[in-house]
Amino acid sequence: MVLHSIPPIYDPSSHILLLGSFPSVRSREDQFFYAHPQNRFWRVLASVFSRPVPMTKSEKIDLLTDGHIALWDVVAKCEIQGSQDSSIRDVEANDLTDIFRTCAIEKIYVNGRTAEKLYQKYMFPATKRPAQYLPSTSPANASVSFDALVKAWSCLLQ
Repeated sequence: MVLHSIPPIYDPSSHILLLGSFPSVRSREDQFFYAHPQNRFWRVLASVFSRPVPMTKSEKIDLLTDGHIALWDVVAKCEIQGSQDSSIRDVEANDLTDIFRTCAIEKIYVNGRTAEKLYQKYMFPATKRPAQYLPSTSPANASVSFDALVKAWSCLLQ
């Protein structure tokens, strides 16, 4: 079993909750979200919010805070091979109670189809709140261009 050891990022001003599936090997090593250099997450968010691409953890947290975004993952613990979402098994979901208690979350988004599927199966029964799918920023989703990602993710501005 691999444990998710990266704490969620949120504050009382967060009104968007953005959920991935489970951290990659690189993210688990770095103890921060979307650490793999080929993952386009931070570049996409920076482009959506017309900001420079954040390089440090504090710059990344500032980008999220300024965008009123809470960030975490669906899965708290699972069996996984490397970073392959398709290999995720024996899932235990994260508990969103504290985020919902602290923040006035208006909208939930999921980063990719696996996060969407896992959210529907493991979190929706408890939250009863729909989540909107966003195309994955993962390098495994290379068929979706950077510009197409930015266009899809621009819904975060609404």
